[in-house]
Amino acid sequence: MIKITWHGHSCFTLSSELYDIVLDPYEPESVPGLEPLELLADDVYCSHYHGDHGCEWIVDIREEHEDDPFKITEIRSFHDPEGGKLRGENVIRIFNAKGVKVAHLGDIGCELTKEQKEKLTGLDAIMVPVGGFFTIGPKEAKKLMDELKPNVVIPMHYRGEGFGYDVIGTLDEYTKLCDNVVEYDTNEIEIKKNMPAQTAVLKLMQ
Repeated sequence: MIKITWHGHSCFTLSSELYDIVLDPYEPESVPGLEPLELLADDVYCSHYHGDHGCEWIVDIREEHEDDPFKITEIRSFHDPEGGKLRGENVIRIFNAKGVKVAHLGDIGCELTKEQKEKLTGLDAIMVPVGGFFTIGPKEAKKLMDELKPNVVIPMHYRGEGFGYDVIGTLDEYTKLCDNVVEYDTNEIEIKKNMPAQTAVLKLMQ
């Protein structure tokens, strides 16, 4: 089992066997409407180093760690459709803890190759940006999820009530394209094997 906790924007904590990994922490005041992060973890990974994704220093790292249960696969991609010319590179990561596999797509802004898509099949959950402008938009995200077919899709990097960039789209622009939308009253979800197919909307808790 991997517990996924959403902290807003594209920042999550992945937890398994008392080991915590923070993904894409944002700088204070970098994302409108979001409170500064106060996070404790065993490790931190960033898809790229723009201020709203690459603030490693905001995470307090434990001095003593449990054994790391995660195996990580990295897939190099781009932040834009022009091979990184506009916004640079982006790293997709797949996290595997005892056979449960989840992926964080970072600020993916380009089409993926056939080989990249093959690496991203058979996943239990994917965290995917849906807001557009800086990343793929809702239609591109839905098309990609239909191809990859993860059990659980977790939208991220969108504009919500009172938070997010004005230039990116709202969550409903993506969810109206989806079946089996499940709204959670918490910012956490436990990912297990063979979960029912769903688009999981996590609640921002601040």
